[in-house]
Formats: sequence, C-alpha cells, structure tokens
Amino acid sequence: MGPVRLALLLLLLAAAAVVLGPGGGGEAVYIPYNTSAGVVNGKLNVHVVPHTHDDVGWLKTVDQYYVGSNNSIQNACVQNVLDSLVPALLKDENRKFIYVEQAFFQRWWRQQSDMIKDTVKGLVSSGRLEFINGGMCMHDEATVHYIDMIDQTTLGHRFIKEEFGQIPRIGWQIDPFGHSAVQAYLLGAEVGFDALYFFRIDYQDRDTRNGTKELEVVWRGSKTFGSSADIFAGIFPKNYEPPPGEFYFEVDDTSPVVQDDPLLFDYNVEQRVNDFVAAALAQANVTRTNHIMFTMGTDFKYQYAESWFRQMDKLIHYVNKDGRVNALYSTPSIYTDAKFSTNEPWPLKTNDFFPYADNPNAYWTGYFTSRPALKRYVRMMSGYYLAARQLEFFIGRSKSGSTTDSLGDALALAQHHDAVTGTEKQHVANDYAKRLSIGYKKAEELVSTSLGCLSESGSNSRCSSPTTKFVQCPLLNITYCPPSEMNLSQGKSLVVLVYNSLGWKREDVLRIPVMSDSIVVHDSEGREIESQLLPIANASSHLRDRHVKAYLGTSPAASPKFWVAFPASVAPLGFSTYFISIGKRSASISSTSTLNSQGSESRNLQVGQGRLKLQYDAAGALSQYSDSKTQVEANFEQKYKYYLGQDGSGDDPQASGAYIFRPKGVVPIKTDGQVPPTILRGPILDEVHQQINPWIYQITRVYKGKDYVETEFIVGPIPVDDENGKELSTEIITSMATNKTFYTDSSGRDFIKRVRDYRSEWKIEVNQPVAGNYYPINLGIYVEDGSKELSILVDRSVGGSSIKDGQIELMLHRRLLNDDGRGVAEALDEKVCLDDQCEGLVIEGKYYLKIDPQGDGARWRRTFGQELYSPLLLAFAEKVQHKFCCTRDRSNSYSCRIEHAPTCFSRMEATGGIHMFHHSLEWIQLTAFLKMSRCLLLRELEDGSVLLRLAHLYEAGEHKDLSAPASVDLKRVFPDKKIGKIIETSLSANQERAAMEKKRLKWKVAGPPPKENVVRGGPLDPSKLVVELAPMEIRTFVINFDHRLAAH
Repeated sequence: MGPVRLALLLLLLAAAAVVLGPGGGGEAVYIPYNTSAGVVNGKLNVHVVPHTHDDVGWLKTVDQYYVGSNNSIQNACVQNVLDSLVPALLKDENRKFIYVEQAFFQRWWRQQSDMIKDTVKGLVSSGRLEFINGGMCMHDEATVHYIDMIDQTTLGHRFIKEEFGQIPRIGWQIDPFGHSAVQAYLLGAEVGFDALYFFRIDYQDRDTRNGTKELEVVWRGSKTFGSSADIFAGIFPKNYEPPPGEFYFEVDDTSPVVQDDPLLFDYNVEQRVNDFVAAALAQANVTRTNHIMFTMGTDFKYQYAESWFRQMDKLIHYVNKDGRVNALYSTPSIYTDAKFSTNEPWPLKTNDFFPYADNPNAYWTGYFTSRPALKRYVRMMSGYYLAARQLEFFIGRSKSGSTTDSLGDALALAQHHDAVTGTEKQHVANDYAKRLSIGYKKAEELVSTSLGCLSESGSNSRCSSPTTKFVQCPLLNITYCPPSEMNLSQGKSLVVLVYNSLGWKREDVLRIPVMSDSIVVHDSEGREIESQLLPIANASSHLRDRHVKAYLGTSPAASPKFWVAFPASVAPLGFSTYFISIGKRSASISSTSTLNSQGSESRNLQVGQGRLKLQYDAAGALSQYSDSKTQVEANFEQKYKYYLGQDGSGDDPQASGAYIFRPKGVVPIKTDGQVPPTILRGPILDEVHQQINPWIYQITRVYKGKDYVETEFIVGPIPVDDENGKELSTEIITSMATNKTFYTDSSGRDFIKRVRDYRSEWKIEVNQPVAGNYYPINLGIYVEDGSKELSILVDRSVGGSSIKDGQIELMLHRRLLNDDGRGVAEALDEKVCLDDQCEGLVIEGKYYLKIDPQGDGARWRRTFGQELYSPLLLAFAEKVQHKFCCTRDRSNSYSCRIEHAPTCFSRMEATGGIHMFHHSLEWIQLTAFLKMSRCLLLRELEDGSVLLRLAHLYEAGEHKDLSAPASVDLKRVFPDKKIGKIIETSLSANQERAAMEKKRLKWKVAGPPPKENVVRGGPLDPSKLVVELAPMEIRTFVINFDHRLAAH
C-alpha cells in the first residue's frame, strides 16, 4: 500500500471514529431511561427489589455502624445510606426501596428537618419507600423468647404507625441462622403479615427444594391454629444478595456497570442484558409462576444510593427493550400480591427450619449456647422489664421521671440476630451489656419508686417521692446483695419486699445472703416463719469476690457467711413483705443446716425432706429419682463431658466457633477420686455440693415443698492450656426407651417433635451426628417412653439434644480458640480481667428437672416455665422495729403487723386498677384461668391508654384439663376503673384485629384440605368485657379508661 493510499485510509478511519465514537455506537445523546414497567402477563416478571441489610451491631456497635466510625473494622455508615437514599428516590418516581431496622431509622429520623420529614412521608405514602418487617431489629429466631420478639416488633410497628400511618405487610428475616415456627405463625400471621421471606435453611433442604420447585411454600407453623395462621414463605434460591452475574453496584464494587455511552470504550449493553436474562431464566427454573425476585443489595449497601439506582435504571430500560423478560422496580409487597394473583396452590411446610447447616461439616448450632452470660443477662432483663412495666402502670407513667423506655430499647437491640446469639465481636457484646445495664438502672429507679409508693399509700393517686427507699440486688446470683450485708444490731431489720408479676399465687423459697447465724425471719403479721441457714460455698464466695470487683471496680465491703432460706407466699400481681433481724430463733421453726460428707453417710445416700427423694451411690453419683405422690421411680445418672472443638487443621478447614459446632471428639469428665460430696440437710431444703473437677462446681437442691430438682452449676474458667477449645455439656442418662424422639420448645412457646437423624420433609445425609441433632432450647426439652416423661427447663437459651435414647444433654458453656470463618473474625474466647490479669469466663446458672407420669409433664413445664421467666422480684429496705400494730378488716377480724412496716394490706385492695393485693374471691375465681394463661403485657402508653396482652399457655391437646378455652372478666381485673373504650388489635398493636383478618391474604395449599378443628376466642362484647382465650391464643387490647366514671 502506497503512502498516499495509507494516509487517505487513516483519515477515513479517523472520521469514522469521530462519527461512531470509541464504542462504535454512534453519537452520544441523553437517554431517558424508561423505568415505568409494571407486571406484564405472559412474560417472566423480574421484580427488582433494592434493599440494604443493616445489622444493629456485629463487627461494630450499633452507634459505630450508624455514624460510620471504627471503619478499620468495616467500612459501613448507615447514616450515609439513609441520607443518600432520599435524593436518589426523588430522581425517578418509579424507583423503590425497602428498609427494615427501625433502631437505625429512628436515630436518623430524630436528626431530620421538618422539610426532609415531609419529603420522606411523601415517599412512604406513595409506596416508593416501604418499611418491611418493621421491628427495631431483625431479631434472631433460635435464642430469643417469644415475648421479646413481640416486644421489639411492637416498638417498631407502633412508631411506623404513629409517624407514617403505615402498617408493614411483609416479614423479612433474611439473615437469622435458621427459622422458627413461632416466627411463621406468631410474628408472621398474628401481626398481619401476608408473607415472610428469608434465606438460611439447611443446604440439603435447599437442594431438595430447588429440584422440586418448593422454595416458596405455605408455612403452617402452629399445630393448634392450623390453616388459620398460614403464611406464604419465600426462601431465596442462593442468598439475599444480587443474583449471579455480577450485579453489585456500590462505588467500590468490581461488578461491570452498564456502559451505554457510544463515545466511550467498553460499551456492554448487550452483554449486561444477557447476564441479567440468564440469571432470571436460571431462577425461574426453580420458582413457580412467572414472577421472580432479585434482591438488589446486601449488608450496609447504598452508602451512595445513586450508584445502585443508576445501574438498575439502565438494566430495567435495556432488558425491557430486549423483550425476553420484563423487569420492574418492585417491593416484597408488590411481589407477594403478584404471586397471590396467580391463584397457584402452594406446597405445605410445617414445623421449623432448624438446625441450619451451610455445608456438610458446618452446623450453625454452636450459637445456641455462645456467650452464655450475655444470654442469661438478656433473659433476666426481659423478665424484669415485664414486671417494671406493670409497676409503671400501677403508679402512672411519668412524663419527666424514670421510665422503662431505655430498658425496652436496649432489650430490643439485644434480640438482634448477632446480639443474643453471641456471634458478635467482644467489644460489641460489651456494648449490648452496657446498654442493658444503663436501661436497668433507669428501670430500677422506677421500680423502687413504684414499690415505695404502693407500700406506703396503696392509693390510685400518682406518686413520685415515697419516703421508703427500696434497693435491689441484680448481682444476687453471685451472692452479692449490699443491703443484706448491713449491721442488723440495735433493733434494725432488713425489709424484703417480694413482688409477683404473674397472675397466680406464688409459693417459693427465697435465699438471701446474711452475715450472722442468729437470724430470725418474720412475715408482715409479725409471726416468726420457718427459716434455714446454709453456709455459703467457697466456690460461690470466690465467684462473688472476683466478679464484684471486676464489674463494679471495688471489692465487697463485707463477706456474708450464710444463706438464709425461707418460704414466701405472694398474691397474684401483688407483693408480700418479710423482715430479717437478729434475735433468738425458735428451735422448732428456724434451724441451721446439718453438714455431712459422704464419708459419714451410709452407702446409699438419700436426700429430700418431702415427696421427692434423690438417691446417690457410694461414688457420690446420682442413681435414682422417686416421687412418693406420683409413684414415679426412675434410675438415672447425671454426668459432664466436653467436646473438643475442631480447629480447622484437617482436610476440611471448618473450625468450631461462635456460630458453628463441630466437635472432633468427646471427653467424659470423671468424678472418681475427687472430693466426696458435701450434704446440707434442713427443714426447707437439702443440698448436695460436688466439686466435679477443678473448674466445675455443682449444687443439687431438693426442696421439701417442691416436686422438682434444682441444679446450680459454676463452670469455668474452661482450661485451654492444652490448646484445645472445649464445649461443655451436662447429660441426664436414663433407661427410658424414647425411640430417637425428643421435644424442644420453639422460642419458648410451642413444643416441636424432634427425631434423631431425621427430617420429615427431606432425606438427611448425616455428616455430623452430634451437631446435626442439636436444637435451640429457650424453655425446655423433654423425652417420654409411654409411661413417664423426663423434662428439663433452663434459665437461658442453650443448645441441647437427645443423642442417645433415654438421654438429654445441654451445652452449658463454650470456649474456643479458632474463628469459624463466618465473618466475625474472632475466636469465642471470653475473658474477665481484674488488675490487668485476664482469665476465662466463669458462668453460674441453673437448670431444673422433673419426672412425671406420661401426660402430666405439661402442667409443670408451662407453669414453672413461666415462673422461671418471671421470677419473684426482690427489693430491700432498712427499718427500725418498735412494736406491733393491729387493724380490723372488713370481716371484723383483727390482724397484727410490725408498726412502720412498708405494707398495710387492709389499705391495698386495688392499686392502679389491678386487684393486686386483695386476697378475695375475685382472684380465687381467676386462678383457674390464670394457671392456664398469663398477662404478657400491662403497660401504660404515652397517650395514657393501656396496652394489655393476654396469652393462653397450653397447646391444643397438650393437657387433658388445661388445654381448654378459658375466659377472664376484665371488670374484675380492673375493679376500680371504668373501661371507656377497648379495641382488640393485632399482636403488635398497630391495627384493629378485625380489619387485619379481613384483609390478610388466604393462600391456596396443594393437596386435600386439612381435617382440623381450630378454636379461637370469640369477639369481645364491650358490654360484658369477658375475654375468651383458646389454647395458644394471644390477644392484644388497647384500653382507654373513662376517669370521669371510675368506680369507687
């Protein structure tokens, strides 16, 4: 080619480049992207759902995540997400976004101007911004109690209703590590949700469902409610992130953007459209109907929202121009309505989705126990919060003083699926505990004021400054209670006020640490009551001394030597008072425990002063349980063992960690040759103290008036000097033939049948025979053999199972040295530091055991289970005793009490509208009902109305007598109040129940209709005010009292 011809060719190419541009597509112009597409019949509709998943604590604390600090750990700032979201949505009226975590949104909302608030309200009302789930957090479903799930959801739902007039329709539990039946029917159907979407199910289950197109189902989570509580459930095919094909569009993401400028290099519209369509067709192959969902987002995305929306605008525009599929901006609500409109019958799912594994050696069952001290703290604060709200109602909510709000907010955060689960970094766990402590201190002030007011006046008038100052002892579990350590000489006495937050009379034994062995206990009538002194064990004293200084910064001023144990009787929603003083005890009433070691006992050691007896063999091991009343006898053993945590050094690098339980072996803990047991005997209880090994101390208690065994354990520090992480379990071994079957609770509510190495809806390949059979336990676990039932109840969330027939095991503590690779990047190695010296965490806890005739165990599990959740609340004050005073009651009989005692029962028939203290026929008539049910919530709201929630405790068919409908007369519950208006609402109190039931979608289920007899309580007649409760039913009411017409 000659020079002239070459020069001419180059000129022509240059001219073409000017016309066509580097991309070869011609002149660049403004492109108005068409994003207005809706659902198109006859096409595959791809619902593009923009979202962010914002953990309210995980690697950073909730506040660090919000403001964007501590980014050396994780680059995340929720404030940026919400700030940038508003202008991005305003750019195009078709753009949509969903938001979940109200703990973050409320932080942001408080900081906005009225103009921004009005703008956001417009986005919400037009459906461009939709609140999904709507709770303060995305709560866990394994280690949470159903009352806490309801409470945190109610906080979020009521805020959304009050600020925006909106009612969330969809559950969005995309990240919890397995899913509970209670979530489906209670926190789904009963709050009015039309659908529930999530991701984490067992990998084998997912593979099976992919093959049968059963990722979307109708979930029937309740045996009792059957089809009346069905909910549509959608399981994401892969995860809650964008589909395969690289569709991540954060500013620093590496996915290829849609480059549609013909003047620029790398023009790729056709390739990006093909990627999108390929992903859509692949997902359609595992999904029924012509609707699929693309979850466009993941953890802490949309920090610059426009970077996502710009690409989604282009994809929707060009995909729809291509025409093979139809893409549209959508939300889960729009998607749900589209699915419902197809009239498709859906496969049925029952029970739950536990346990969860994401590969053969990775069962997420370790977190059922991880951080057991935090789990216990959350459970303690939950029961305390319930009682505090009752007391707040009784004296009237303060607009300027202490409230329960701070504790409620802290508890709401603690239900997050990386909080109570124990799967957060240590500094984040510390932050959750700190928030609970701050909330407790504020609620403690309210409780002390309430008890002081009620004890002094007992009137309905609002009170804020009582003269009696009550204090409480939150560290009583480690034997620390400063008011009980005071000098009781010179006529002083310790007043113990005992409050019962349950709706039935409580009979219990209190244990208070005291300094002297010359202790006398009187009731409020001035009568000396039976008491028993027990020496405080060295293990308890050591725990107390070290941890009080670690927690409070100072050493205890005194060292109590004894526990004083005495029986207490407390009326429903009422209190009793007792007086501890120094004096000469009546030998026939009060006594010091007799002390024996096994060496001085006969070969067959027996403990128990009442109907229940325990037998120990010559080696000091439990051997037999017998109950003279029920005639139940059973041979059984109790042992400890630990699993060695896999360190990830083998062919499969999966280690045991905060999430994962992967044992590489089990080591029995033998007690042979150890210190023989010490036995304390007395008229109220017997105790057996055992030093199992250098880091396990156990106290077994049998009470004269009780029909169960209490076991207290002090465990730790778990030794790791052999460089092996350890996971400690205790096990009860019997000869019961249980046929691989056991039962565990679902979030403290229903009990679900479990069968070892079996899943009812898919065939399991057993790779982890221990970890794969562990389940979460919040209330209890039991086995049965046709003649008797063995039940164990727990004081916090733990993992447990029945690994062999006749056996139950509970995992009590975990200390591990390797991270399990699920993101937290930290070993589960909790330590307590004191004077610059750190050692592994020591935990103290209890579990409770009972053996019943077949069919009778439900009564104890339900009744005592509620008493564990709502323990008697103790408050203390100092009083100077002078003399006794006598008063005459309505029946003209006299009763005498200590003068200046902080209660006078004759003045407290009704306080705050609740028959708290009056031992009348009204409460007797309610007792049968209240033994079958409980008041889950009694709280005064900000506007002066009252939120009341009542629950039936039993499932249908669970008990021959108590699984029956019950009723309660609200006029008797509020005898001194006139109910002006009462509205029954949804579970989360954000809509009228009748309206909710009318509009909730009723889904078709494949197969024949079920044969069921679902019973629900009837509508509330406002003239009669009698609430009917069917088994397992929870009913919620908002009440306004007419103070002008109050009864007198």
